[in-house]
Amino acid sequence: MIDFDFPTLHGIGFKQHFVTQCADASPQQRLARVTSVQRDWLTLDDGRDAFPARSARFLGGGQPVVGDWVLATHGLGDWWIDATLEAFTQLSRRTPSGRQVLASNVDTALLLMGLDKDFNPRRMERYIAIVRACGVAPVMVLTKPDIGSAVEERIAQLRQRIPMDVPLLQLIPSEQRDDGALAPWLGAGQTLVLLGSSGVGKSTLTNALAGTAQATGGTRHGDDRGRHTTTARSLHRCPGGACIIDTPGLRAWQPDADEDELELSFKDIAALAEGCQFRDCSHESEPGCAVREVVDADRLQNYRKLLREVRRAEQTALDRIAERGKWKVLMKAAKQRGRGKRGG
Repeated sequence: MIDFDFPTLHGIGFKQHFVTQCADASPQQRLARVTSVQRDWLTLDDGRDAFPARSARFLGGGQPVVGDWVLATHGLGDWWIDATLEAFTQLSRRTPSGRQVLASNVDTALLLMGLDKDFNPRRMERYIAIVRACGVAPVMVLTKPDIGSAVEERIAQLRQRIPMDVPLLQLIPSEQRDDGALAPWLGAGQTLVLLGSSGVGKSTLTNALAGTAQATGGTRHGDDRGRHTTTARSLHRCPGGACIIDTPGLRAWQPDADEDELELSFKDIAALAEGCQFRDCSHESEPGCAVREVVDADRLQNYRKLLREVRRAEQTALDRIAERGKWKVLMKAAKQRGRGKRGG
């Protein structure tokens, strides 16, 4: 079995979950965590030193991602990754080509959103639904309270729409420290990921908490949209022992979830739906709906949109072909009825 220093490794997020997976590792292997990925080259950290390693693309399970724990062996002048340990959480999204893992072994997701023109409750609900489906705890972090508009109203709007079990903080990223508002989530061995639009303050917050010097940028004049200063995910260590994974702004994020997992973020709708007259109520125009008059209309519409995305992602190719065929038949019948009414 590999000989490792648990307290040192715990400082970069190592947990008891991984110990049994190292039972068959050889003394020649080195246990480390992936802190950045650049094509076939990765940067690893074993709690004492950071070093480069290579990953053969034919390895089972695919390329390791930031946050993964790996076993590496030195050979032919380089460190080579032999195996990736099974993660306890994986933050992922659906893409046209399948499932993309963004980061592994994350405890908490800090969901950043500006109180300026970046403010978008629907996007925040989407972020919460996706990270909860991945087993990661969400924390809403509202930035730019000093330059935002209608700050109190916007905070109240979020608190009205989003369940109280999701913490909400407002802060200025550059002013944060280990003992500040984020202290409850910055304990030793904890791993956080920052998610949000470009320019919302992710890299600035990372720099403040970890003491790093990543490039940061402002926002475009007129629409407050951010410039992409972070181009790849990277893991940084904080003085207090936590790890932070900074990420580029995501333009599109499809839920990697099923219907049950989606309901974790819309428990209010699921609970109210128990009182609907019809079991398959879509909460649109059905009589006896117990949801429509209670839940914020925009939140309900956002839930329907996410639900459609989840259901479509779960469809097979044959399901999608059958659905298109059904709609073609319906549209053809509608056109024929229209012609009949016109006497054509």
